[in-house]
Amino acid sequence: MGSSSRRWQFDWRLLVFSGVFLPLLISLGVWQLNRAAEKTSLLRTWNSESAGWDWQDVAAADGWQEGQPVTLTGWYREQTWLLDNRTRDGRAGYEVLTLFEPLSGPLVVVNRGWVPAPASREQLPEVQTPEPLFTLQGRLAAYPEPPVLGAQEPDTPGWPRRVQALPESRVRALGNTPAPMIVHLADSQQPGAYRADRAPDVMGPQTHYGYAAQWFALAVALTILTLVASYKKDSERPKAGADNDNDNG
Repeated sequence: MGSSSRRWQFDWRLLVFSGVFLPLLISLGVWQLNRAAEKTSLLRTWNSESAGWDWQDVAAADGWQEGQPVTLTGWYREQTWLLDNRTRDGRAGYEVLTLFEPLSGPLVVVNRGWVPAPASREQLPEVQTPEPLFTLQGRLAAYPEPPVLGAQEPDTPGWPRRVQALPESRVRALGNTPAPMIVHLADSQQPGAYRADRAPDVMGPQTHYGYAAQWFALAVALTILTLVASYKKDSERPKAGADNDNDNG
């Protein structure tokens, strides 16, 4: 018995399927590699022992990097937002975000830490904002942006205001030109701080490298399966002679 050979057989449905999902899998792997690089940079900055930059120097050098320690002198303003759905130790609460006006440099939103939520949803926690001139220490962080498909709730009169997110555009709508990043207070001993014990993202770069390896492995598997499925045995291919015999019969 002779061994049957395999030949390439074009299957447009299989190629379309692979053509759609293969670039997607590769792009997901590359995205995870980029996220790993970002986390590596963030952890390096967070763990650095360098002194905080003066706020004016950060603005002048355009040194906006997440986790960068900063020092700024100024005073809190009236505008305070309560970032909803923030839990600590299993308890619901808010993060207190207050607009801060430095002596020099752009206005900035300062995350003053976490406060527990009252028992009633209709009641907001009482937030006290000190008025004198202060020097604060903290770290740069991104604005708490809403989800991609999340709707932004309308502003209510008075302060403080409960929000689900606080994008930069919402602060800019007050007529101010804020800094492109916010500041998280360094610890709970800072002026005006509540529970300010924020730590960097617990998902380290190794996790993202693992995800990237999985996506690339799926891309390789899809490529191999596509190639294997595209080569058919001669016995599996339709034979023109046989078809003609059936028609004549």
